[in-house]
Amino acid sequence: MAHETHAKTLPADLSAPSFVDGWQSRALVVGAVFSVIAIILAFLGQAQDPEHLGWDHFMRAWVLGLMMTFGFAVGGLALLMVQYCSGGKWGLLIRRPLEAMSRTLPIVFIYWIVIALPPVMKRLYLWAVYTTKDATEAAKNAGLITEFQAHCLNFKRPMLHPFAFWWVSILCFVIWWLYSWRLNAYGLKRDSDTPANTPFYIKKLENISGPGIVVYSITMTAAAIYWVMSIDPTWFSTVYGLLYLVGQGYMVLAFSIIVTIALSKAEPIKTILRQTEQHDLGKLTFAFVMLNIYLAFGQFLIIWSGNLPDEINWYLDRIRGHWGIIITLDFMLHWLIPFTLLLSRDLKRNKKRLTRVCQIMIFARLWDMWWLIEPNYKDAARNLHFSWGMLEYIAVPVAMVSFWMVYFCMQLKSRPLVQTNDPHVAEILEPEHAVA
Repeated sequence: MAHETHAKTLPADLSAPSFVDGWQSRALVVGAVFSVIAIILAFLGQAQDPEHLGWDHFMRAWVLGLMMTFGFAVGGLALLMVQYCSGGKWGLLIRRPLEAMSRTLPIVFIYWIVIALPPVMKRLYLWAVYTTKDATEAAKNAGLITEFQAHCLNFKRPMLHPFAFWWVSILCFVIWWLYSWRLNAYGLKRDSDTPANTPFYIKKLENISGPGIVVYSITMTAAAIYWVMSIDPTWFSTVYGLLYLVGQGYMVLAFSIIVTIALSKAEPIKTILRQTEQHDLGKLTFAFVMLNIYLAFGQFLIIWSGNLPDEINWYLDRIRGHWGIIITLDFMLHWLIPFTLLLSRDLKRNKKRLTRVCQIMIFARLWDMWWLIEPNYKDAARNLHFSWGMLEYIAVPVAMVSFWMVYFCMQLKSRPLVQTNDPHVAEILEPEHAVA
């Protein structure tokens, strides 16, 4: 065994390295290119089938892009609060990326406004089309909706209504913004204050974050129900919000690791990213992989074994008509591959390999969201087929996430990457044992 004997010190400049500007520029170019591709695909799809496969798929894919960027922004806020409550050296490494994610809420709100527009809402949500009992009854008699759909629309109308959609969503955004503002404000004050006052800020941030995690769980569940689950008004699930909660932690942690490892190519992260803390982040990622599959399979097992006709159809829509291939690949990408690879201690301590696993996890989340969203619609349920419109699920989310990435890089560059008055700084700068 050999030991590092030299003492590490933080560099004088703690700002983001210059190559973050390159990330921002490339993201802007990618966003512009895929925006053009998305518009072209919409026209091609409209020409292929004027009723279903043009702009409808563009808007459905927009929901997917919204949920991905929403997951990064609000999931980043949630993981930031979890870190403040739990402590640990790993938080020092990803705190600034998490704060930057939480400050991207404005662009997510702009994305949400698009689906909140009445013409768009009516193309996405059945309950936005039939807003009264008489309209629902007329649609049922005309054969446009089933009797069960009509019953669910009438039963859920106090909740599934355009006005409720607007005020609940806006209220959620206000709550998320308040928590993001307070946590980021105290984080900035903590940087400028003396180390003697650090315990005060630790306690303050912990007191805000504790209740904040509960509030996040409730508001995030409401958003997931309104924005995605309500696309199919006949679907009932008691763990739907929890699945999104774990899914957000799953992809936010993966993204944070990718960003941190990429930043470690230069100072100041290069100095503080040790294999020990990287290994800890890998183990935490492994825990999210396990929890994610546990909840997803648990819901499937309970509903499938119950075999109730009002519930089992949701899964049949996503298994039959070649969708079974998609869910099989989803299982492999979402759980089997990350689980198998993250069992390795050496992989979790290898920057390049851990980055690859995290990239697979983010892609898996995108793939899973497609599987959740598209089969809700009549033309796609139990009918996986190629169309130009289906390619929107690549173009639109890539463009939206790229523009979100531009804003994220702007926020990441706005603050030093390391909090110098964090009590873990001295420990993380200690020499690390290494095998000769």
